[in-house]
Amino acid sequence: MAKTLRFNAPLPFAELVRAVKKHRSTYGQICGLHLNRAAPGEVWSSLPYHAVFVGDTGTGVLHGGVVTAMLDESCGMAVQLALDGTRAIATLDLRIDYQKPATPGFDIKAHSFCYRVTQSIAFVRATAYQESQEDPIATATACFMIGANRPNLYKDRPSVDHPSRILEEPEDQTGPFANSPFARFLGICVSEEGTLMMPFSPQIIGNPMLPAIHGGITGALLETTAIVRATRDLGLLASPKPIGLTFNYLRPGRALDCYATASIVKQGLRIVAFEAQAWQGDRAKPIASAFGYFMLRRNKPEIG
Repeated sequence: MAKTLRFNAPLPFAELVRAVKKHRSTYGQICGLHLNRAAPGEVWSSLPYHAVFVGDTGTGVLHGGVVTAMLDESCGMAVQLALDGTRAIATLDLRIDYQKPATPGFDIKAHSFCYRVTQSIAFVRATAYQESQEDPIATATACFMIGANRPNLYKDRPSVDHPSRILEEPEDQTGPFANSPFARFLGICVSEEGTLMMPFSPQIIGNPMLPAIHGGITGALLETTAIVRATRDLGLLASPKPIGLTFNYLRPGRALDCYATASIVKQGLRIVAFEAQAWQGDRAKPIASAFGYFMLRRNKPEIG
């Protein structure tokens, strides 16, 4: 007798962990993100240091978008491990609070915990750190929609391996991102309209089933756009330091180029508030927005 396939059958936890490890995002696999340890609703992960992750070659400090993308994906894995593997999820919002810059040359670790699940929403907390979780470089809170109208990354996707590789960024000695390898890795540039543009690339895919751009990478574009805008409009000698950013995901970022713009909402002597939006084909239909705060620094340049 032929075996009946149960596509919506819950996965045993051990099998679910294996699926989550094997079917991470394309970006997560390429950049070398590892799931080191798992428990129901809980994930410990690590990201090996790469020179391409640097946000400012003057200091060697990692781009904030690297931390955002890691925490976004780690939170998503924790949500899946709090469920049964039968339902798709999507990030609704993600708040990042930067505690201190990551030490150049060292790996980043993250601990994510899905502490509450309702019928349609999952709530997650996460910490990114290097030496000790008691000394974080960033903390995060996030909300995920459960049963999102999209293919399930862990249940429906065929197995495709994207092993970590040597990550490279295009050379650019004179452009606005000459000192930001991670921005060049993402291909961010200034469009003809003066907004920032991130061309679509397979290496920034989050859910390959759609395919959709990694939410953390969209966050990296928004943060970069806000830094460029604040630096230019305020005539800063050093890039401002991100303090806290909240990203709202409004619709999936499809396999298309992304555009972004930012504006200063309020400026103080030391703190600047900003908002930013990213869109694809129609500027009136943004795929994500961000609101956050920068600390102004006019001496030693640094991107946290």
